[in-house]
Amino acid sequence: MTTPSSLRPGHLLQAMGAVIERELVKFSRQYGRLVSSLVRPLLWLAVFSAGFRNVFGVAIIEPYDTYISYDVYVAPGLIGMIFLFNGMQSSLSMVYDREMGLMRLLLTAPLPRWWILAAKLLATCVLSLMQALIFVAIAALLGTHLPLLGLHTPHVLLAWAGAALMLGALGLLLSVYIQQLENFAGTMNFVIFPMYFISTALYPLWKLEESGSQWVYQMARFSPFTHAVEWIRFATYNKDPGMSPWIVLGTLALCFGLACRGYDPQRGFGALSKRGGGM
Repeated sequence: MTTPSSLRPGHLLQAMGAVIERELVKFSRQYGRLVSSLVRPLLWLAVFSAGFRNVFGVAIIEPYDTYISYDVYVAPGLIGMIFLFNGMQSSLSMVYDREMGLMRLLLTAPLPRWWILAAKLLATCVLSLMQALIFVAIAALLGTHLPLLGLHTPHVLLAWAGAALMLGALGLLLSVYIQQLENFAGTMNFVIFPMYFISTALYPLWKLEESGSQWVYQMARFSPFTHAVEWIRFATYNKDPGMSPWIVLGTLALCFGLACRGYDPQRGFGALSKRGGGM
């Protein structure tokens, strides 16, 4: 039995490359998107962390071997912020393509639907990593240095990629249920801000527990975004991140699997299209 040409490895990789190239070209023409993706974390780094540098004391806790300044502590969380916002931006892009009819053309290509979604997810990851590298370079110019280079650099890149893929998969999943661009902003407010603020991106877990906010502490403790940030943080200092990578990868697999199910014409995406709500 011969394999269809559309399912041959060479054709699959060519299709994935085309999707990634399209996203990169589109991003290169959206200068405002690059600026906005960097302005948010840089404002937090240059203004917020400067104002609270001496207010929030960070004790000697793993993965740190000594006392650190607040800007150094929040830097991994700001990298996570870039991944989070870019993942949600990819969700907006999917909704826009669906409303414009481009998603119909893409999803009717003679390729496995999960492969097309994987290509979109990988493109989101590539863009996220590029933005994170630019942020780290600018942060170093501002005086916030992270020990990223060394024998542990592959682990750092793996942590970045895992976090970017997980949040990109979450964006894919949300795009299944956000049927109109008008609903995007409201939905994102219930995803981005709670996920970011109820995590260890801005303050360690012991600070939350010490404050007496037990429900916030427990939510932050079990948040996948917390584990994404902690994986980045521990990898940066070449320490064992514990269970965080497994939680991130498990969340990635779950979100991507549900997104593929949602875009299945027999279950989610097709049903939306027939009702006229998706396109």
